[in-house]
Amino acid sequence: MATFKPTVRGMRKDGFLQVYIRVTHRTKHGYIKTDKMVTKKDVTKTNDIKDPFVLNYCTERIMEFNDRLNRKDISQWTVAEVVDYLMKGNEDICFSDYARLHIDRMIDRGQERNAKNYKLALQHMERFYGTNKIMFGQLTSTQVNRWIASLEQTHRAKEMYPVCMRQVFRAAVNEFNDYDNGIIRIKTNPWGKVKIPQADRTEKIAISPEDCRLFFAAPLPATRMVDPLPELGRDVAKMVLCLAGMNTVDIYELRKENYRNGCICYKRAKTRKTRTDDAYIEMRVEPIIQPLVEKYLAEADDPYLFNFHKRFTSSDSFCANVNTGIKQVCRSMGIPKEKWYCVYTFRHTWGTVAQNDCGASVAEVAFGMNHSHGHTITRGYIKIDFTPAWELNAKVIDFIFFSTAKSKQGMARGVDEPADKLFRLSPKRMVYARAYFRGEVLSEVSDIGFGTVDEVIARLAGQLPDTIPTGCAVQFRIKDVDADREAVYERTKGKGF
Repeated sequence: MATFKPTVRGMRKDGFLQVYIRVTHRTKHGYIKTDKMVTKKDVTKTNDIKDPFVLNYCTERIMEFNDRLNRKDISQWTVAEVVDYLMKGNEDICFSDYARLHIDRMIDRGQERNAKNYKLALQHMERFYGTNKIMFGQLTSTQVNRWIASLEQTHRAKEMYPVCMRQVFRAAVNEFNDYDNGIIRIKTNPWGKVKIPQADRTEKIAISPEDCRLFFAAPLPATRMVDPLPELGRDVAKMVLCLAGMNTVDIYELRKENYRNGCICYKRAKTRKTRTDDAYIEMRVEPIIQPLVEKYLAEADDPYLFNFHKRFTSSDSFCANVNTGIKQVCRSMGIPKEKWYCVYTFRHTWGTVAQNDCGASVAEVAFGMNHSHGHTITRGYIKIDFTPAWELNAKVIDFIFFSTAKSKQGMARGVDEPADKLFRLSPKRMVYARAYFRGEVLSEVSDIGFGTVDEVIARLAGQLPDTIPTGCAVQFRIKDVDADREAVYERTKGKGF
């Protein structure tokens, strides 16, 4: 068992003596430096300390050391190992250094894309703290909440960055803190008092089949480049759209072995590390994009399927340039800047057209787009027949490129979108409306001359009996007879009418 004794070692130039705690273990000595100082008059000739305050401090430290060592079997430890163990218990750990180690481990596990998000989150936090050596002790709930507040103008980072840093913190706690043996190196946890905001809801950026037809039929803007970006952007957009919304990172990383018997067989980069089925899918290459496949095929001795890696250093660079090309086409078409498309527009469009215009269920759309749709375990142990996805993809292609059918997309409305945003009246149209209370029709009107929904409700409310209690809800069912469209509104007596 190790023994301890307060002592001093050497006199400094200013006349003070540094106080140490001497550790003796297996007949060897080691020393733990304290932050206390004494003068020569505070020690005896044998270097025993007389100052009562310093002695009290050292005694408390020695009691702490004994308590910690009693929980360990140190019989085979050297005195250096004992000293190292005791000193590490009180020193603050660098969060930044551990986060970088955590990110490197993610990369080693093949999680390169997720690691990029963690790296961006760490860099932003370090800029906020003004140092690339953030210590765990600096991560107080007040400071972390201030950092999160600085992200409030972002759409996604305000949720993603704190979640990433919280994951790093939890990993560090699991690694450094040994609760069974009372070893707590990370003593604070700010996350219990930190509220992480939700990211903004993803904007539905799908375009209609009519807009798709215009985009792919539009003339490319003139350019002096040998390989113009508008051409690349439009070609890759068509590949994404005609491969059931395949992501650009997956297109970029395709190898020759991924193209077999007219099908592209791959594991989706975004989720292959988190799904039991490795996010594997097979998608048939339809004739409409066969010329594009041949156009961008890499050379025979190249392991990649397409030659995009010859021109772009990474999948991110490839995606950025494709988006630039798409936007240049949009500019040449006279589309307002705030409505310019991006490559992800065409992934959203595939899913929207498949559901709205091709009669696919949400589960069928998810299957075609290689989403897990809640069956990750099942997909992990059965052999999947991807033919239904191929057939749905062919239907989408036929509807967009080989028909002039009008899309139903404009009729789709989200559950949280107010009905009156789409329901409009005109004084020239016939309106038939009824007011219901507890399922009973109490008033109705059939007339023209209504310019707004509120005018119809006001007419109906004026015919309601006074016996309806204040605070009760009444439903108003209004139909535009000429347009054959109907909407239902609810108003409360005393507030809405």
